[in-house]
Amino acid sequence: MVSLVLVAVFLLWGAVFQPHQAGGFKITHSDASLNHQEITETAIIRKAAEVCRDKAKAQGKDFTLPVNNKLTSTTVQKACSSSNSALSKSTNFKSAIVTIYLNNIAVDRKLFSDPPHFDNEKFSEGRDIITKGVARVKVNLKEGNYLAARKNLGAVTHTLQDFYSHSNWVELGYTFSFSALIKPDLPLNNTADPKTATCKSCVDDNCNDNILPEILQKKIITTGYSSLLSPDKPAGKCSHGGIFDQTSRNDPTGGINKDDLKSAHGFLHPKAANMAINATMELLEDIRQAAGETDFLRLIGLSRTIMLVFVIDITGSMSYEIAEIKKVSINIIDSRKGTSDEPTDYMLITFDDTGVKLTSTGNIDEFKELINSLSVSGGGDFPEMCLSGLLVALTRAPPSSDIFVFTDASAKDPELKNTVGAMIESTESTVTFLLTSFISPEVSDSQSSSSRPMTQSELQLYRDLAHVSGGQTLEVTTNTLSEASTAITDIFTSGQVTILQKARSAGNAGTFFFLLDSSLSNVIVYIIGDSLDVILYSPTGGSQSGSVINGGLGSIQTVGNLKKITLKSDFQTGQWGISVNSTSSYTLKVIGQSSVDILFHFVNITLGGHGESWGQIFTRPSIGQNATLFLSVSGGESATVTDVKLVDASGSSVVNGNVTSVGGTDYLVSLNRMPEGSFGLRLEGLLNSSLPSSRFQRQSSIHHKGSRITVTTCFPSSTVETQTTTIPGVSLSFNFTVSTNTTAGNYTIRARTSNGFTVTVPSSLNVSTGGSVQGTGTLTVPSNTEFGTDVTLIVEAEAPGSTDLNYATVRITASATSIKFSGLQSFSMFLSLIGLFVSLLL
Repeated sequence: MVSLVLVAVFLLWGAVFQPHQAGGFKITHSDASLNHQEITETAIIRKAAEVCRDKAKAQGKDFTLPVNNKLTSTTVQKACSSSNSALSKSTNFKSAIVTIYLNNIAVDRKLFSDPPHFDNEKFSEGRDIITKGVARVKVNLKEGNYLAARKNLGAVTHTLQDFYSHSNWVELGYTFSFSALIKPDLPLNNTADPKTATCKSCVDDNCNDNILPEILQKKIITTGYSSLLSPDKPAGKCSHGGIFDQTSRNDPTGGINKDDLKSAHGFLHPKAANMAINATMELLEDIRQAAGETDFLRLIGLSRTIMLVFVIDITGSMSYEIAEIKKVSINIIDSRKGTSDEPTDYMLITFDDTGVKLTSTGNIDEFKELINSLSVSGGGDFPEMCLSGLLVALTRAPPSSDIFVFTDASAKDPELKNTVGAMIESTESTVTFLLTSFISPEVSDSQSSSSRPMTQSELQLYRDLAHVSGGQTLEVTTNTLSEASTAITDIFTSGQVTILQKARSAGNAGTFFFLLDSSLSNVIVYIIGDSLDVILYSPTGGSQSGSVINGGLGSIQTVGNLKKITLKSDFQTGQWGISVNSTSSYTLKVIGQSSVDILFHFVNITLGGHGESWGQIFTRPSIGQNATLFLSVSGGESATVTDVKLVDASGSSVVNGNVTSVGGTDYLVSLNRMPEGSFGLRLEGLLNSSLPSSRFQRQSSIHHKGSRITVTTCFPSSTVETQTTTIPGVSLSFNFTVSTNTTAGNYTIRARTSNGFTVTVPSSLNVSTGGSVQGTGTLTVPSNTEFGTDVTLIVEAEAPGSTDLNYATVRITASATSIKFSGLQSFSMFLSLIGLFVSLLL
């Protein structure tokens, strides 16, 4: 009976995560076969080169790719940016590609679904997925939601590519793509009738000619049938094939898939893969023609999409600072105008005693007028709703935004610290606090005055949040505010990479080491702290004290609590060191400009008929448990990663990762446990390109956390992409589950959406240690919501005493009459199915 249970669980696992052997082109790299990742990346790179060539030609400029150099994300981006200075020189191109193909790969996790893979002759259903998905991409672009557009594009390309692997299109001799799949106005002609036989059995495992001659002669289109659990299929129909496809054992035996060179029709794999590349390029061209060149370049990351956000305290105590804040804000805006870092959108959040107000615009002059019209009011009780204002910014601004917070007061809402930290982590936005207030050692936390300065613990809250985001906390006077803001502009320039980032508590002196490689330029060391004592060491043994403004190693600028060290342009490569001592807590950050940067996401690995598949997870991983992350090195086509580790903020705790290449400069990193507390990712490797071979080091600027809480969501649909009908303006119920293996008690529950849809959840749930509790929430989609609008729902649970927090993120595609859900609910449903299945067997 035990073996029967194990077999049942294995079969259910495969059925859920690789339904019907329907994965399409392989996910992992294998021999000379092309996988979904390579097909998608190749198509995007080729189309990007075409667009940049056309753009340069229209402007009378040259577009030149390196001689004898294959098309890669690095070579194409360099060629595009050199022919047009308005295009991005950052690693955003590779980041966009990674987002698209990770969402492509994730389609193989669909539950019990044939249409996403064109299995079982689901022609019209498969095309609906493509055409509706493309419509969502176009709406997302229209609304400036480029991240959602990339995610939808990734899912669409998987289904489109699978057609050429799972159908007989290549066997029919076609050398062009099936345009009707992306154009709903074209007919799906000559597809097989459900009762028409299409295959004969393979002979001695030779399936090269198992498609019936009359099907080929009449050019009838068919696809293979597939099931992991049942051998049943309509009489005479082709099977997908493969060892996990049960239908391929039933007459007619064998299969027709071309997923890789070893597949049933693997001899046609190169043609099918090339056809999939061309079809993906055709789909990209369709989007380009509809959206226009500017939005298309932003979609694929060749033109940066940046939102600049100001969160400004306008209470009465800011009356002395507001004029200078206006000046500084305008200077920040003007400093980016006409550069590749010029924002595409602007947002202003103001907060006072009456609440938080949001205004956004894409017009730079309109935004400057908005800043200049600011006036102060209210106040009188010193602490202000700073975190509430910041939370609105993080929720409503797109990911990777630059956020500046201006205040002179402590936070009146410190209970939001964990929530704000989680939002920073999930959105990867950079937050910088500009505080026009001094620390007073004589003022204790228990004292209160309407004009008192902030205490150390109140300041530490801001410092912690800035450090998590890779930003800074500057404590300055009104007179030095402008100088301080100018000193940190390098953090926000394109092509900026983080080499090292540390945080230490008061009195904890340390010496820190970092590698500088030959791809770097404009290397800067930022140190935030009080009474800083600093010594910088070069690889050859040279040194410079922090008191020397212009020395042999660099120039030093001090503003308020900031010390900025700009290294000489001819700095030596190799291992540098810096010793730091401070009377208070301090942070250290080393940055530089380079094309070589890192991208990473935590993923879940699943097994099925096509081997391993992975998809990005949108929650915190479990503390103490193993985890896997997907890592991509951009800008270094021959870079080799040799060492990956998770390091806590102080650097005293390290978890080493096991690195496995999955093709090119992409890796899967397995970790045997998730650490306690906040951590960043640090890697070392070798650069072996046109630059001299050298060791390099990079670190993530955003810090992450694990959790001992698990939050999952479940909407009223049995599969990830099943459409659910709703009446406009009527609330739709959803379930969520909170479980924990730590503190029992009342867990605070919160929920919000990215665009202000109304969502309600219970304020708390009582959870026992080792137990789980289900709650119910409601979501209301406004009646005027446009089809294809994407919204992100975040449901979070915080432990008693604010000792822990986790969240589940679900992306919802909405219209006035229907909404679709995609996200984490599939995994919780899978666990429930296993529990039910095993209980029935026992």
